[in-house]
Amino acid sequence: MTASDMVARWSSASAPAGSEFDLIRRFFVGLGVPRPDVLLEIGDDCALLSVPADQSLAVSIDTLVAGTHFLADDDPESVGHKSLAVGLSDLAAMGATPAWATLALTLPRAEVDWIAAFARGFGALANAHGVRLVGGDTTRGHLSITVQVHGLLPADTAVRRGGARPGDRIWVSGTLGDAALALALRQGGGAPPDPWLSARLDRPTPRVALGRALRGLATAMIDLSDGLAADLGHILAASGVGAEIALEALPLSPLVAARIAERRQGADWSLALSSGDDYELCFCAPPGQDAAIRAISAALDCPLTPIGRIHAESGLSLRSPAGAILTLERDGYDHFSCDAA
Repeated sequence: MTASDMVARWSSASAPAGSEFDLIRRFFVGLGVPRPDVLLEIGDDCALLSVPADQSLAVSIDTLVAGTHFLADDDPESVGHKSLAVGLSDLAAMGATPAWATLALTLPRAEVDWIAAFARGFGALANAHGVRLVGGDTTRGHLSITVQVHGLLPADTAVRRGGARPGDRIWVSGTLGDAALALALRQGGGAPPDPWLSARLDRPTPRVALGRALRGLATAMIDLSDGLAADLGHILAASGVGAEIALEALPLSPLVAARIAERRQGADWSLALSSGDDYELCFCAPPGQDAAIRAISAALDCPLTPIGRIHAESGLSLRSPAGAILTLERDGYDHFSCDAA
């Protein structure tokens, strides 16, 4: 569906919900969990928030645009969930505990049912992670959603991208490539993807508890939003190191493993390596932390898989099950890669 199709769809929707301020009062005031550190929230020119003296404030912002990050006819409750989940995944990658969020919502039309479902999805995830919506903006235009999240963590404990060292083991949570496969099936016009696979695309699980548990164990960490190869590449660049990944070690769901094996002349690993929207965590840690990491995996019921090692030489090597070193044509998703061609 094109952007003009989307505007036409929204223009023919139900009657407007009222003024901008009616929308805010009806759907967004009081969204999320009440918090004592929120001194003043929605209803004034600024929110007032109290940051404890012994805590650092982690802040991240993401924009989701219709036609790029979600489809026009996607379930609005899932869109609300995902719009908050991507920011919570950033906080998880630093080891932060979510606290507050702000929301800038641009709508073609104030369609009541869509906004109500969006707020339900956003609010349910906010409640699950102790988040309070404390401010934002609504305006009219092409459908887009910008969410800023704020998290807290003890001072000097944030896990950054730049701490990986030679000898560290590389780990990933969950499985890779599920969201990309769901999107490919949905856009292919064939059978709809399995409900579990669709949920991996529409309602990703931010690994917040895992990120907190890895503080003090992981030397470097990042969330996987643009694909494993690209995001691990950010760790390598920030740390001044290289890495080798064993492709046979990549954690894959049966559906993704079958798709990768479909190619007649050798496996096509790009689904697991260079597709976005996984929202898993990739982290590095010394081998001496293996037992502690496996204990965290068991305690959180979250699969954690070692997939390779950090080495001193720059660059990312991909070793096939047969032992050959492979290269990728594309590292990961880039919003402006087509413009540069």
